[in-house]
Amino acid sequence: MPSTLPLGDPAPADGALPPQAAAGAAGRGFSLYAHIPFCAVRCGYCDFNTYTAKELGGGASQDAYAATAASEVRFAASALDASGVPRRPLSTVFFGGGTPTLLPAEDLATILTTAVEEWGLEPGAEVTTEANPDSVTPESLVTLAAAGFTRVSFGMQSAVPHVLRVLDRTHTPSRVPEAVRWAREAGLDVSLDLIYGTPGESLDDWRASLDAALACEPDHVSAYALIVEEGTKLAAQIRRGQVLDVDDDDHAEKYELADAVLADAGFSWYEVSNWARGDAGSVRYACRHNLAYWNGGDWWGIGPGAHSHVGGVRWWNVKHPTAYAARLGEGTSPAAGRETLDDETRHVERVLLQIRLASGLPVAELGPESRSEVAGLIAEGLVEGAAALRGRLVLTLRGRLLADAVVRRLLA
Repeated sequence: MPSTLPLGDPAPADGALPPQAAAGAAGRGFSLYAHIPFCAVRCGYCDFNTYTAKELGGGASQDAYAATAASEVRFAASALDASGVPRRPLSTVFFGGGTPTLLPAEDLATILTTAVEEWGLEPGAEVTTEANPDSVTPESLVTLAAAGFTRVSFGMQSAVPHVLRVLDRTHTPSRVPEAVRWAREAGLDVSLDLIYGTPGESLDDWRASLDAALACEPDHVSAYALIVEEGTKLAAQIRRGQVLDVDDDDHAEKYELADAVLADAGFSWYEVSNWARGDAGSVRYACRHNLAYWNGGDWWGIGPGAHSHVGGVRWWNVKHPTAYAARLGEGTSPAAGRETLDDETRHVERVLLQIRLASGLPVAELGPESRSEVAGLIAEGLVEGAAALRGRLVLTLRGRLLADAVVRRLLA
């Protein structure tokens, strides 16, 4: 079942934000996340807030979802206005899920058009949708491009049939290059998402998936270690001994292989799990929407269970599509709770997120005790010495494998 929402303070029905949210907003970028909570099949490893038609039940409709989401866009614009947050054009938009492309392309276009009507788009704005390879057609991708989408991120996960079966993925490997070709013909940039460490996946299987992904000539590749979440089908299978558990050493070996293969193909890492085509430091093909998250930017998340952040104020929507639609139908905020981040929490989050970026964490962000750890991190080969001398902590390959340990040292 989908993961639980965090605890927090009550969120006001009118969506009003405290003065902190408006302070300095004119100098910050603004992004939109649109959560599309529908899937044809629930994958065995997934604990996202998504629903199949069977799980959805009565009171919520995929057919009505675009209108409901568009109404939250309008609610968001009014709430920000009333809170004194200046209107800013959107620098990035990201449709995630779930499987956004289970909705008709025209519905996704409706949501995007409503957002553009309210806020506009910065010149060259990045507009991405996630998609399964078997949830698009040449025609739907053309419709998305015409509506203003610039990028599609396909959930490839693996090129090996037995690995896809363990993950409960519905597409066949041959569908991926076909979908990528259609996206290219529509004029869209392409990212491919991969998962490594699936029970039963050999190192040769993982290499085959990397080779197949690169054969599609994508602009961007994300590679995530499989995490077994409690409450998922996969967790139950492992507990019953039906499949092997994941292995940290296996994950490390596969990460090192991914980094080497992608680097040889002209990709540079810019975040621990993400590589973009081009030289290090270039962000032409990096996911700018995710960079906005990692750099603590402002965004409004629409959809059930979606999280938002503006100026150190974070809130999250009710989870179920029925409750979400009911709130908006009454003209009230769909937020279930919120929190105002204090300086210490914001510092911890900056360290957690910016240390994962190739651009690095400014040493100046650290207090004296944390700065005293830097020499040891260099000596242990966890951060780059030359970059540290220039004032930024940049993880080495070994440091990327041990990023959590580096963070613990810096926050101790």
